[in-house]
Amino acid sequence: MAATATKLGDRRDARRNRVRIVAAAREVFSSDGADAPAREIARRADVGVATLYRHFPARADLVDAVLEEAFEQLIRIAEAALAEPDPWTGFVRFVDEALVLHAQNRALKDVVESEEHGRELARAMRQRIRPLTEQLVARAQAAGALRQDFARQDLALLFWGSDRVIELAADVAPELWRRQLGFMLDGLRTSDPRPLEHPPLSEAQLRRVGPRRRA
Repeated sequence: MAATATKLGDRRDARRNRVRIVAAAREVFSSDGADAPAREIARRADVGVATLYRHFPARADLVDAVLEEAFEQLIRIAEAALAEPDPWTGFVRFVDEALVLHAQNRALKDVVESEEHGRELARAMRQRIRPLTEQLVARAQAAGALRQDFARQDLALLFWGSDRVIELAADVAPELWRRQLGFMLDGLRTSDPRPLEHPPLSEAQLRRVGPRRRA
């Protein structure tokens, strides 16, 4: 009986530690990104680093556990944007609301913009979001509201530029990124765009550039 009680207590402790680790990681990842040190997560969870790794041997598993809710929120944003009657309004709504999420959660930004972080859940999220963003771009172009040479991969350029402004001005002018985004969106909506000399990034190039940008 004593051995059984000890095992039950150990399992309860393990579940409690897992919950604390995930909660601490959510807090740390949101402010510091998905590369935040494991030692800081363990400190905030009040557990040892060995305990953290016992529950999450790979950082990718912890990223997936932390960001599941945020992933679903991003999918809902894309679906709501596609439901907008006006294609341009839907396109702008997606970019704007996705950037709000990025500003609130740096780890989500890291996972969305490259394939460096996360595992099964992150991979599934990317597979779900890709056709939605392709539709958003195609609808806006078919309506004549978005320049025809804009590619789905170019969404990353919008996010990268705005994310940098968010990081630099967060403590001084947290809404400054909206001003920059306004300039960029006007350039995308122009009725007489100047031909671009360079093609968009390929999917392979996009996967290579994302991690370099953060480094």
